[in-house]
Amino acid sequence: MAGRSEATRGGASAGRSEATRGMDVAGRSGATRGADVDVTVVGSGPNGLSAAVTCARAGLKVRVIEAQPTAGGGARTLADPEFPGVGHDICSAVHPLALASPFFSQFDLRARGVQLTVPDVSYANPLPGRPAAIGYADLDRTCDELDDGSSWRRLIGPLAADCDGVVGLLLGDKRSIPPSLPAALRIAPRVLAQGTPLWRSLRGEDARALFSGVAAHTISQMPSLVSSGAGLMLATLAHAVGWPIPVGGSQAIPDALIADLLCHGGELVLGEEVTEPPAGVVLYDTAPTALLRIYGDRLPPRYSKTLQHYRFGPGVAKVDFVLSDEIPWSDPRLADAPTLHLGGTRQQMALAEREIARGRLAEWPMVLAALPHLADPGRIDERGRRPLWTYAHVPAGSDVDMADTVTGMFERFAPGFRDVVVAVRSVPASRLSEHNANLVGGDIGVGANNMVSALTGPSVRWDPWATPLPGVYLCSSAAPPGAGVHGMAGYYAARTMLRRKFGITTLPDLAPR
Repeated sequence: MAGRSEATRGGASAGRSEATRGMDVAGRSGATRGADVDVTVVGSGPNGLSAAVTCARAGLKVRVIEAQPTAGGGARTLADPEFPGVGHDICSAVHPLALASPFFSQFDLRARGVQLTVPDVSYANPLPGRPAAIGYADLDRTCDELDDGSSWRRLIGPLAADCDGVVGLLLGDKRSIPPSLPAALRIAPRVLAQGTPLWRSLRGEDARALFSGVAAHTISQMPSLVSSGAGLMLATLAHAVGWPIPVGGSQAIPDALIADLLCHGGELVLGEEVTEPPAGVVLYDTAPTALLRIYGDRLPPRYSKTLQHYRFGPGVAKVDFVLSDEIPWSDPRLADAPTLHLGGTRQQMALAEREIARGRLAEWPMVLAALPHLADPGRIDERGRRPLWTYAHVPAGSDVDMADTVTGMFERFAPGFRDVVVAVRSVPASRLSEHNANLVGGDIGVGANNMVSALTGPSVRWDPWATPLPGVYLCSSAAPPGAGVHGMAGYYAARTMLRRKFGITTLPDLAPR
């Protein structure tokens, strides 16, 4: 569930998404109070929609309720307020798990018409005073250009050769036998090697920075086991399936899920905030703390206390740009990189993540950037304007406008960057919850980017998708397996609910039909 206000200062805003125009989308009156459905899903992010699709395909009547006027949660694309031909991805822009996630592998986005372009360069890390480190989809090419490519090959090569096993383990429910024991035996020592202060295995400043850039996606202190695991999975995907970019923007992913939901009799309600418990079974694609507001003293005291003490992590400040031309990179190879990590060296990234964890702005913050038009030229409007998506890691709840800082980061590696900037849309971390209530203090991981939450969810329970309230389940990224556009938290929550409430033990086929 997102907050009420779609617009942010200088940010993008738009009306209903293409997926909901002309479809059977419900109005607002009485939608949250009706008992004419089997399951209500609160929130229309990828996890909420994966849960809804799974339930609808199991033969249940499903209603999804979204507070915002557009659906998709963290995978929305909205038009720039001044240049409507330019679309900004509001949260996620590049989707490494769109092909490899077990849920999306079954759902098969491409068979549903979603074009996922896989660029030759998965990601790149500009480095001060030396050539950039480039993570190509081609493992051999990546190794050839690194100072010590053999260390990269030893670390990532065996994992890329067993991508399904790696993803199955790291996105598994952590309560079942790993789908690939050989993959588990390969991953465990590598997680330890890159997740401890020794930071073993990789040699060369460029290879170390290349790995740290993907590990920093967790917005957690480095080294740590959670950042190491995420880094290994993302680096594995970069060489095994690439980092796909949806043509037309991230909105294409929730649009495909919504279309399937409606095709199977589901219902989507937009523009309605849930303030009272819906009737019947409910799955919440929300921050766990939303249950405090909705259920109040109906929550068991112990669970209520746990939620009151729920900790969110550091945040991000969102800075979107509209550009008139390509970025004038000092290293011309960066011109082919749709995804960039501008955190500098491994030491600089680790220092920055420590600083924000302590509540201080980093002098050189970790900045993630995406240029989706490099893989999807349709993102360029008729006047040649194109979007640049960026996040800067900041302390939780920071109200600092990071536009100048991010601009300076680009100028460091691309002198003259300011000359191609047409417009800047900046939203500090403290205001991100205005267009997605899950992002408390700007935390895009919804508090789950730590090892304990990745295993247990917001409270220690054998089944972390269930709550102590009968018929109430949590399906957001605050539940295992954590953050990312993979749909697995929704899938696992639906699995639990279907078994407990409806006696359905065989999950439905998700393939297009």
